[in-house]
Amino acid sequence: MGPDDATLPRMGRALPRCRPTVRVALAALVAVGGVAFVCLVGRAVRRVEVVGDSMAPTLMAGDRLAVLAQRFGRFKWPEVGAVVAVADPRDPSRILVKRVASVDRAAGTLEVLGDNPAASTDSRTFGPVPVASVVGRAIYRYAPTGRTGPSPWPREYDRG
Repeated sequence: MGPDDATLPRMGRALPRCRPTVRVALAALVAVGGVAFVCLVGRAVRRVEVVGDSMAPTLMAGDRLAVLAQRFGRFKWPEVGAVVAVADPRDPSRILVKRVASVDRAAGTLEVLGDNPAASTDSRTFGPVPVASVVGRAIYRYAPTGRTGPSPWPREYDRG
């Protein structure tokens, strides 16, 4: 041993090598876990594009939102002021992006309004919506570039 050998840290034993079957099993477990994660996140987060000016100036036409799918009712209710995606009561295949204006737990309904009353078709037109029709709560605006950011977005309307 030379003089420099004394200053080198002692290396521990090398890690035991895994058998090929163990490595394959670990790789399969990681792959299955990854697929399960993507499936769960894919179901939990929905992408919605804002169409029209009903939520201006808070949300503009072309804004793209990540909506966290949530079931509301009985114990959990959206907060007044939250931006939600809700099935249009006139055409359930269509999704509306609106702000929760009021909650009626006894009736199981929400009043949803656009921030721009002059351009919004909302509860002022079709009345309160069942809480079961809420697709989820908008949590993040991911496009366009320069307008990205998490919610909550400030209220831009006055219930007056």
